[in-house]
Amino acid sequence: MNIIIVGAGAAGLSAAVSAAGSGADTLILERNEKAGKKIYITGKGRCNFTNAAPIEDFYQNIVTNPKFMYSAFSFFNNQDMIRFVEDEGLPTKVERGGRLFPESDHASDITRAFTDKIHELGVKIQYNTRVSGFIIEDGRVVGVRARQEDYMASQQEYRADAVILACGGKAYPSTGSDGNMLPILEDLGLLVKPCYPALVPLVTEEDYIPQMQGLSLKNVQLSVFSSKKKKPVYSEFGEMLFTHFGVSGPIVLSASSVIARQLQREGRMKAEIDLKPHLSDEKLRNRLIRIVEENPNRSFSHFFDDLLPSKMIPVMTELSGIEPDRKLNSVTKQEREHVLELLRHFPMTITGTRGFNEAIITGGGLSVKEVDPKTMQVKKYPGLYTCGEMLDVDALTGGFNLQSAFSMGALAGYSAAMSSEF
Repeated sequence: MNIIIVGAGAAGLSAAVSAAGSGADTLILERNEKAGKKIYITGKGRCNFTNAAPIEDFYQNIVTNPKFMYSAFSFFNNQDMIRFVEDEGLPTKVERGGRLFPESDHASDITRAFTDKIHELGVKIQYNTRVSGFIIEDGRVVGVRARQEDYMASQQEYRADAVILACGGKAYPSTGSDGNMLPILEDLGLLVKPCYPALVPLVTEEDYIPQMQGLSLKNVQLSVFSSKKKKPVYSEFGEMLFTHFGVSGPIVLSASSVIARQLQREGRMKAEIDLKPHLSDEKLRNRLIRIVEENPNRSFSHFFDDLLPSKMIPVMTELSGIEPDRKLNSVTKQEREHVLELLRHFPMTITGTRGFNEAIITGGGLSVKEVDPKTMQVKKYPGLYTCGEMLDVDALTGGFNLQSAFSMGALAGYSAAMSSEF
């Protein structure tokens, strides 16, 4: 069995190990000058390559099409991934939220574990090679057309018994992940869902947000609301960051993936931050009263000194509508209740997301309806398999996206190698 894999990212490398390990003669065509270029920047260069949670918990962290992943996770799960890298001599460690990292904190070590293995298995990699189309005979994909970008060579044909697409999405296009294969799949009559940035910072409307640029908030609750529902469509506890354009940080990135499609439809969504989620209303109210009682002659501009970071105080003072030089003992009960409301529901309006250059992953892509989840083969084109971020599957942060790519790649590689068509 002769297999061509297009792309040497997380899914492609996993597919190569699986295909070659199953006895297939395997060639990877990679457009970049090295393998795993996007892996190098994941987890801030440390590579959160999977999560230690029970595999059943993974489905709750997959935002789009979690059921599609059943077969892939059954074939190659997070424990399989941990065993693989440790068998390749790479010690691992578990951090907050079950996140798995290489003990070295070097993302390059994850890539090296794969490249060492595929070299051991005899996989060939041809770099600087861009695939531009498929060779299709009698409705079956039997190869690809490609050109080596560093040379003046003309387009060449590479024939194979099976082709595995692992080309990535559109996030971080500087790594070669620019979605260039998706229009080609559309031309074949396959359904491709519109792509959008996911796990990406959010843009806000209010001019007071940039005033707090650089301020990081910990242990807060972010909630986002649809214009059509009273209950939040997203609510999470954790850390976030104010920027010159809006907000970022872990809970914001997760929010972006959950609300992205709805935000595109609605154009804007209301959001709020509970700045004191660990305090009940009664305890927070009593604390505000105590501040007034202990400092009756303090001016209101100092009311928040013991409650909020200094960068946030001018903004909260302005939003309260209370004159900064008023004495605390003149603040009415109604005004204190308004302050409590602001602490509980600090308001923002989300108007969009940042672009693919800042997105960790891509939402949208090739519809999962076009792919057999048990084999990763494209239903309409025997011999063509696909896996990874180019599919309409995306997850929250914590190692779930990379594990999804590794699992889909492993299943695609095995299925292609075991195909009984030849």
